[in-house]
Amino acid sequence: MKNMVNKQSILLSATIVALLFGCKNDPKPSGKAVETIQTEGKISSIIRSPINADGTVDSVNVAKMYFEEPIFDFGEVDEGAVVVHEFKFTNNGKVPLVIQNANSTCGCTIPDWPKEMIAPGKSGVIKVEFDTKGKPDFQEKPVTITANTYPSMTKVFLKGMVHKK
Repeated sequence: MKNMVNKQSILLSATIVALLFGCKNDPKPSGKAVETIQTEGKISSIIRSPINADGTVDSVNVAKMYFEEPIFDFGEVDEGAVVVHEFKFTNNGKVPLVIQNANSTCGCTIPDWPKEMIAPGKSGVIKVEFDTKGKPDFQEKPVTITANTYPSMTKVFLKGMVHKK
């Protein structure tokens, strides 16, 4: 498992570096706007990998997501209702937090996350909408957040009972 986490972290770091620097010398416009974010002149402080070349892990000098409420129980709703919840978090780490992605296991649960950096000590919100249409009975919907944290993936959950109409 540890080896899998190491490979995922390395792959995430390599992907971010490739995205930031891969098209720098491309003379053809791609049609997409690219925004480079710099913090005190050092982009590496944002995307640094917590895994060192010797395999040790630096779990201190990284971004850290702390959720006030990682599991939201929406109680009981009738099928067809749309449950909306905002998961509030704080970056308790030492570097800016960059959320690369947030997704769920199905199209009925749609997350919306901050696209800008979250500075150390600052807060943000991940808004999640769950459409209960066709989803009767007890539901527990995970949202997986991929960021420059260690480990690189964090989960929050919506759960509750959906009564069939």
